[in-house]
This record gives sequence, structure tokens and C-alpha cells, in this order.
Amino acid sequence: MKKPLQAKHLPPVFRWSFLGPRYWSTWIMLGFLQLIAYLPMQINFVLGRGLGWLLFHLIPSRKRIADTNIRLCFPKLNNTEREHMVRGVIQSCGISFFESAMALWGPTKRLHACHRIAGLEHLQAAKAAGKGVLLVGCHMTTLDIGGRLLALHVKTDFLYRQDPNPLLAYMLVRARERYYGDAIISVETRKLVRNLRAGHIVWYAPDQDYGVKHSIFAPFFGIPAATVPGTARFATLGNAQVMAFSHYREPDGHYRIEISAPLENFPIGDDVVDGTRVNQMIEQMICKQPDQYLWVHRRFKTRPEGEASFYAKKKK
Repeated sequence: MKKPLQAKHLPPVFRWSFLGPRYWSTWIMLGFLQLIAYLPMQINFVLGRGLGWLLFHLIPSRKRIADTNIRLCFPKLNNTEREHMVRGVIQSCGISFFESAMALWGPTKRLHACHRIAGLEHLQAAKAAGKGVLLVGCHMTTLDIGGRLLALHVKTDFLYRQDPNPLLAYMLVRARERYYGDAIISVETRKLVRNLRAGHIVWYAPDQDYGVKHSIFAPFFGIPAATVPGTARFATLGNAQVMAFSHYREPDGHYRIEISAPLENFPIGDDVVDGTRVNQMIEQMICKQPDQYLWVHRRFKTRPEGEASFYAKKKK
């Protein structure tokens, strides 16, 4: 069996092998990202829309996944409305490529002037009470830029999954650690709990399908979906408050950041009930700007036993 390039439980580190030919293409990509991070935002938006147009025509598989997800979650949309939303989703994915560059390497001064934030008082109240906060978000296409904008106001730890490319994993974590608090690998749950108990704010996005082994089934837009029960368990173990963290791209080129009041009577100790409530909170975030959610992910990949896949390609 081939040994993985980077152990999943260890933080990425610099290696001299990164200077070899194997990683030259990655260095070129990183240089390109750092270059576009300094372009005017409006130019990045135009380039992002252009990339979105290309992606819409070049990746039919992702377009089909997005169409399936939207058909399942918004059954009242007609074919024309659904296609319009799919186009918007793919365009948002294109823009997010350039937004991520701005978030990771862009100048801080520019970011201060391009966003509005609501709900900071909830984080301040938790800090005054000595409580940790589990900020529950979801995979909007504005995920990277939203996190960077929040970091302008409060120190926030973040969870991440290792990129399979060890050079890219190293550079991404290094860039984020300049603005955030602790970088916590997704498998380091003990560190996550310790930080919550110490009064940290930890950003957590539990909205993707991690398979039946790590999940329970709870409704998401009315459909049974593999749902990780981590939100309730981390909140309990870390004695932390749970707040919703959402971020949106506005038509005027600005961003809107929202932090909710702490969830009340959560968790109750029932994984399905608690998971359902978290999914409902995420649904509310998505419905404010559904074309900015990452619908190209197979959110309903894991099905209850005996149920057919939603994503099987139809035979002609």
C-alpha cells in the first residue's frame, strides 16, 4: 500500500522536497493566486464570473450534481428557475476562486472597507462570561473571504482537512494562521474541546456528507441526510455556546457577515433531534442566498440502507 504524503493527524510542515520538480506546478499556481490577490476587487469579480462561465460548460458532472441537489431541496422551482440557480451556483464557484486568493493573501486595508458585520455583541457577551463559542457555519462559496473578514474583528480558531498535496496544505495553513487563532486538524477533536473550555471561538462547518460511519440521518430540506453529530457533542464537552455564522456576497461588491444569538436549549442529548436543529439552522443560512451555497458537493451521497443513489447517471 502506498504511504500517504502527509499523515492526516499531523500539521503540515515545510519539506526540502517541495523545491523539486514534482511541486513546480503547485508553486506556479500559488504565485498566480498571490498575484491576483492584489488585483482590484471588481476585476477579480469579472474574472470570477468568466471562470464560472467556463466551469458551467466544462464540468457537466458538477453541474448535474448541483441540479440534482437543487431539484431535491427546492422542488417548487420550475426547470427554467432551477437552471438559472445552477448557473448562479457555478458562477459563484468561479468567483470564490478569486475571493479565496484575496482572503489568503490580499491586503487587509482593502478588506476593512468592503464588508458589514452584525452580531458581534453576541461574541463579546460570551467572552465577557468566559464561555467558549462554537461558530457553526456552512460551505457557502464565500467561506474563505467570510472567515478572513470575521478575523478582522475577533480571534477565531478554525478546523481544516488536510489537502492531499502537502505543499498546498502547508501554504494554506501558513496563510490562514497569519489572521486566525489556532489551526485545528479535523481529527484533533481533543484540542477543539480544550480550546472551547479555554474560552476560544472555534469555527466549524458540519454540513457535508462524511459517510455513514461518522453520521446519523437527520432531515436536510426534508430529505434524510448523513449528518455529523459533532456540533452537539463538542458544545457539551467544551461547555460552549453555539452560534450561527453566515457570510454572503452582496450585489454592490461588499460582503455581509452575520452572527446569531446563542442557540437556546441546545443540545438536548438526542443526536437526531440535535442534528435536525443544526440542519435547520444551516437551511436558514442557505435560503438567504441559495445560489451562493456549494451545491456541487454530493450532500446526499450516503443513503439509508436500500435507498438508491440520487446521483446515478441516467442511462440514455
